[in-house]
Amino acid sequence: MKTTVLFVCVHNAGRSQMAAGYLRHLGGDKVTVLSAGSMPGDQINPVAVKAMAEEGIDIAGEVPTLLADSDVREADVVITMGCGDACPFYPGKLYEDWALDDPAGQDLDAVRPIRDEIRRRVEDLLPTLG
Repeated sequence: MKTTVLFVCVHNAGRSQMAAGYLRHLGGDKVTVLSAGSMPGDQINPVAVKAMAEEGIDIAGEVPTLLADSDVREADVVITMGCGDACPFYPGKLYEDWALDDPAGQDLDAVRPIRDEIRRRVEDLLPTLG
């Protein structure tokens, strides 16, 4: 059975989209990846898209999505990134909060270290899944 991982941040335009892109890329068929935001933005952060493209991962087609209660119910693992109390809590799920700088309004040089930290955390998460 596949493990479902949900990444949640406020705008679902940067951090959660980069994390989802990495997990899809590195986890392949082993995982189902969801991402959402408590207050989704109008579009994905173009600097995040550019930073991920440098890694050979295309997230340009992703669209910020509003967090739904059903997303949390479906997930086995919920990773929050600064969404505060907006994420519902259900017993029996693994919750982690990743304290990461928000790439919104940052240039590519500032976003690269955020991207690299997200990759490191996704790589650490992978062996714990299913």
